[in-house]
Amino acid sequence: MLKTLRITNYALIDRLELEFGPGLTIITGETGAGKSIMLGALSLLLGGRADTRVIGDSSRKSEVEAIFVDVDPELRPVFDERGIEWVDADSDGRDGNEVIIRREISASGRSKVYINDRSVTLLTLSLVASRLIDIHSQHANAKLSDPAEQLRVVDLLSDNKAQLAEYRKEFAAYVDIRRRLKALREEMSKSAENADFMKFQLEQLDKLKPRRGELVETERRFEVLSDADEIRDRLRTMGAMLGTGDSGALTLISEAGAEAGKVDFSLFGKEAENADIPRRLASLSVELKDIYETVCDMAEEVDSDPAGLARLSARMNSYYEAVKNFRVKEADELVDLRDELRRKLSDIGGEGTELPQLEELSRLAARRLKRVAAALTESRTVGAERLSRLITETARPLGLSNLTFQARLSTAKLGPAGQDYMEFLCSFNKNGRMQPLADVASGGEVSRMMLSLKAILAGKMNLPTIIFDEVDTGVSGEIADKMGAMMRDMGVDMQVLVITHLPQVAAKGNAHFKVFKHDDESRTFTNVKRLSDDERVREIASMLSGSEVTGSALAAARDLMKP
Repeated sequence: MLKTLRITNYALIDRLELEFGPGLTIITGETGAGKSIMLGALSLLLGGRADTRVIGDSSRKSEVEAIFVDVDPELRPVFDERGIEWVDADSDGRDGNEVIIRREISASGRSKVYINDRSVTLLTLSLVASRLIDIHSQHANAKLSDPAEQLRVVDLLSDNKAQLAEYRKEFAAYVDIRRRLKALREEMSKSAENADFMKFQLEQLDKLKPRRGELVETERRFEVLSDADEIRDRLRTMGAMLGTGDSGALTLISEAGAEAGKVDFSLFGKEAENADIPRRLASLSVELKDIYETVCDMAEEVDSDPAGLARLSARMNSYYEAVKNFRVKEADELVDLRDELRRKLSDIGGEGTELPQLEELSRLAARRLKRVAAALTESRTVGAERLSRLITETARPLGLSNLTFQARLSTAKLGPAGQDYMEFLCSFNKNGRMQPLADVASGGEVSRMMLSLKAILAGKMNLPTIIFDEVDTGVSGEIADKMGAMMRDMGVDMQVLVITHLPQVAAKGNAHFKVFKHDDESRTFTNVKRLSDDERVREIASMLSGSEVTGSALAAARDLMKP
């Protein structure tokens, strides 16, 4: 519900703050007093175009702010998805969740939008605000000429929220499968064009026979063989140093052991005895002999093998050339490329399994989608018949006694909203030809029919606030009284604001505001005043009798205002 509206420096409005309540609120005023200025300011909060011409004082920015309270909790996900936090109730008496929308326009033309003090885009503003308030005027009738909007209206009366959600889920799945299928077919078509080249590539890779890790192992073996002579010489030198020659380590340790056997280490005390040097030298001799024999064996095993070295070099060069020619980063990727080429060529030859699998999935998804679409159509058929009946029943008492209305459903191509095409047909004349709503001239008749539609949808729209801008144009008397009663009844389920020139409508309000102009020394201003009960009587009497308010007009006004 719209609780507070603040307008600053907008057109003829300098500063204005209005507090609104539930039910039906009436807004009246002389032609040109500035009622349209209020609507223009509100339209900015719905994402309307910002124009610097609306700035009254160019030295200050123009600002419009609206505070909405008691917002339906079902809208919380909508706000959360856009990163907009709720302002929760606090101790100052506010009820429920609160949403604050503010729009600023600078003299340079720059527009800023805030929701709960968070800067947002115009797109976010329009998406959020459209769930909080709806401004309906004679010009807004054109929106209901759109088949997509007409289908949305029928869905509201079809109680098919679950079916619609299921359809959208199945449609998204079907579109995804069709996208994957299209991509695969395009890939196969492109692959078919390159089949000969791919066959040549595969032949080269099959000839190479790449294995994971082979290049690394080949490079290691090549490094060993390329240094074979140097490795053998170093091993032999080690063997000579360790061996039994005059200066070999084994000879020297053996001689040292012999000398140690001639020494009585007990003479050096218990520590020397415990050291057991002869035994340790003997053990060292055994270990050194084993190392010596191992080094000698390794020296014998080292073979320069020029032929083997050439084979390893050739294998490495084959890998290096393939990595370069196939433009891969590592040799192991050649294995993956070979497998991929085999798969693509297999698919081209009709041996692949992915294409038939996706085609089968597509057929199954299409059958599911058609089944769900049929259920959605069935619900809409019921909703369309219901809407046709309700529009006729509701609108005829408003002076449209000859109205014939039909919400006609026809089959269309499967799309995001189903397989249905909706068209509203109507005739305002007895036995007249039914015409699409888009072809019917806008006027009082269409406005009354649209009011009937809004009244029917009031409990279904989940919309807190609706504003009617002179939709009662062209009617009077009993018809005007019935239109006022209809708007009052809508106010039970939602907040209704009505701009009207009709006393019969104004008398039905729970609250009444008057728009008027006043002048100071420099310029003219528009202001708005909430009327007391006595002031309401005089305003409605004035609407009945003109500038001179008579006693009979006051009596008539009081009579109109009776519940």
